[in-house]
Formats: sequence, C-alpha cells, structure tokens
Amino acid sequence: MKRSQGIMVVLMAVLFVFLTPRAAEAHQPYFEDEDWTPANAYRVKDPTVSTALYATLDRRDDVDYVRFTGRAGQSILIGLTIPQIEGQENFTPIFALIGPGLPATRLPARVEAPPDVGARILRAAPGEPTSFFEPFSRTRYWERQEDRFVLPADGEYLVAVWNEAGQVGRYTLVVGDREIPGGDIGFPFKLRAFWTPVPAPPEPTPRTCGR
Repeated sequence: MKRSQGIMVVLMAVLFVFLTPRAAEAHQPYFEDEDWTPANAYRVKDPTVSTALYATLDRRDDVDYVRFTGRAGQSILIGLTIPQIEGQENFTPIFALIGPGLPATRLPARVEAPPDVGARILRAAPGEPTSFFEPFSRTRYWERQEDRFVLPADGEYLVAVWNEAGQVGRYTLVVGDREIPGGDIGFPFKLRAFWTPVPAPPEPTPRTCGR
C-alpha cells in the first residue's frame, strides 16, 4: 500500500510540472541538492533553454558554479532573482560569466577559474529592485541583475555566484530564455523546503595574540 501511494505522489508531481497549462510558460526548475563546487558544477544541457536554478549561499565564503558548453555567436540570457523570503530584502549576490574569449578580469581569490580565460562580472543595480509574481509556482521575487551575453568563442563556460559581503541566502539563477516544458519532477515539494530563511553562519572567532 505504501509503495502504491509513493508511486501516486510521483505521478501527481509529474502531472503538476509537465501538464498544467502554465507549465509551458515556466522555466525548467532544478535545485542545488548538493553543493555546486568547481568539481561538482551543475551542467546546463542547453544554455538557450530557460532554466531556473534554485540554489543557496549557506556559508560566508560559499561560491556556486554552473557549467555549460557554448558556441561563438550564441546569445545567452543570464540573470539573478531573489526569492522574497523574510530577511533577504538586502541580499545581493554577484555572478560572473567565465570562459574563452571574454575580457581579462580580476576575480576574487575564492572564485576558481580555468587558466587563460576571461570573465564578465555582473553586480546588482543600486536602488530598489523590481518585484514580480511568478504564476507557475505562485511565488514572489526581487529582480537583481540580468544581461544578455554574446559568447565570443566555442568552449566551456562557467557561471560563478558569490556574495562579496559574506551574506547568506537563497537565489534563483536563470540561464536561457527559450521556454520548453521540463524540469525537476519534485519541484512542488522541493520549493516548499527551499522557501525558508537560511540560518546566519556563526561570526568568525577573533584571533588573539599568543604570549
């Protein structure tokens, strides 16, 4: 009986994500189930397809990485939105597109990048962010920064996300803008767990001089 109930839950999730009328208008959602490190970067299969990556900066020095293969001349939309979770009103992560042919740019020491590649860094615009309602998930977000990048060369590209001030919080990284249904079938359940504040990390222990 329990197994049949579990199968029914999965089927309901599939129907919710793929067969609702609004699904065709939504991003393909995926979640950071494991930390997206340089060795475990999330791979976007097609950077032109609208993909929403729900992730968390949960440490002061945390950097998340997303990877995709691009072609010279491709126009790729990349943007950051912030879920309207209590305490995130001033959460402003930064992202950098890193890859071949991009301008030589100094990245923070904590951001790992392959040798001989460039980067473009995009920070949140000053002032009050635009707020919007996402009808598919029935959730609200603040728009932070977004740009369309024309890739200068064929090759592997990284998107790194971090916060200069060591803030922690949840964010959604959007890659691509071509709407095709799909995504994580567990989206309705994972979103509920995602939509909670991130505990503040402990303050660094002050160093004391030894005698």
